[in-house]
Parts: sequence; C-alpha cells; structure tokens
Amino acid sequence: MSAPMASAARGVTRVLILADAPVLRRGLVSMVNETAGMQSVGTPGELRRALTLVETARPDAVIVELGPGRAATLNACRDLRRRFPRVTIVALGTSEDPAVVNEALAAGVRGYLMINTSPTLLGWAILAARAGRTVVDPQIRRVEPSATPAAKPFAPEVPLTRRESDVLDELIQGQSNRQIGRNLFISEDTVKSHVKAILRKLGARDRAHAVSLVLSSRNTSSCTCGAHAALAPAEA
Repeated sequence: MSAPMASAARGVTRVLILADAPVLRRGLVSMVNETAGMQSVGTPGELRRALTLVETARPDAVIVELGPGRAATLNACRDLRRRFPRVTIVALGTSEDPAVVNEALAAGVRGYLMINTSPTLLGWAILAARAGRTVVDPQIRRVEPSATPAAKPFAPEVPLTRRESDVLDELIQGQSNRQIGRNLFISEDTVKSHVKAILRKLGARDRAHAVSLVLSSRNTSSCTCGAHAALAPAEA
C-alpha cells in the first residue's frame, strides 16, 4: 500500500515541514504532531531541498515558510505543484500585504497564514486546503473593498446575545473553551453553554462549521478557519 493510501486508510494527514529556520521547523513539527489526525513525516528541511524531501516522505500536505526569500520560496512552490499536484501547500508568512497573499496563491499555495498562527488554525487550514478550499488568515483582507460588492453580514434567524457574540469572536480566533473562559472572565462550563447556544442559533453542526459559516459570509472569495481536527471531543 502506498503512503497516501495508507494515510487515508488510517485517517491520518501526513505533513512535511519545509522552513529554513531550525527553531521554526521544530516548533511546527510539535504543532503538527499535537494536532489530532495529523503526523509530521520525513525530515524537516530547508526549502531548497523541497523536491527531494517530498519525493522521499510522500506527504499529503507541506508547510512552507514564506519569509525574506519569497521569490525562491514561491519558485519552490511552483515546482512542487507541477511535480506533486496532489500535495497541498500551506504557507506561513510575515506579510499581511494582499499582493503578497495573491502572489502566493498564484504560485500554487492553497493556504496562507501568519507565521504566529495557532495550532488550531493551522490544523484546520491544512484540512480545508486539502478539501480544495482557499484558506487565508482571518487577519488579512485579501480582496480590496472596492474590488467586490460587500458581503451581507451574517445574521442568524435568532440573534446572538452580546456575550454569545464575544464567544463566537473567540472561536474564530481558534481559542479553546478554557482560553475563552480566561479571556472573557467566565467559567469553562459557561463557555460550553454559550457554544451550544451559538451552534443552535447558527444551525451549525459543530464549532468548526459555525466558524466556517461566519467567515464565509465575511469574505466569499476565501475560507479562513480554525482546526476542527484539533478540537477536543468535549469542545466539538
């Protein structure tokens, strides 16, 4: 059985880390391995060895560092896209410039997140990108307001309370129930109650679906979301 078929059979997404900074590579490996349903594969390495490392590791997805040497990184992404069209590429960058984001997407990158992203957001971005969706960090406005008609605000049939809206904003940032409680100075049980109410009012299957509904309504040209696979069962 080939590596991709084996990973699909086990329900595990194989992720290869490509970044020039050793500290960043180690951090990303830990983030991936701590995310449910994901596994870091191969030897994390530098972008100049991208083709060789992907050929050896046969990952489902690749995380690349989009830093100062952007041109060389994007050339590597183009090569990966041509050679391994089924491998999903997610870039971690430092720039919020929409032009930089669009350039990365044009080079074959499926997802663009800020380099300080959370494990939750990174995990869901990989899954969404593998499903064929374009993923852009919620901090970034990729489309200029004048370029497209403004999207209608997301308005559930039963309005959210102010506190439910606060909790929803935290969910969009990929925060856990415990962290939401700390940020809003409420108990974790109260957070869970608010999450249940939010799901009911939005008609969402789970918190990941709720975030997807809201963010899709804000920017219909991209999907920006947190990692459903990383959520603990009690938080789903």
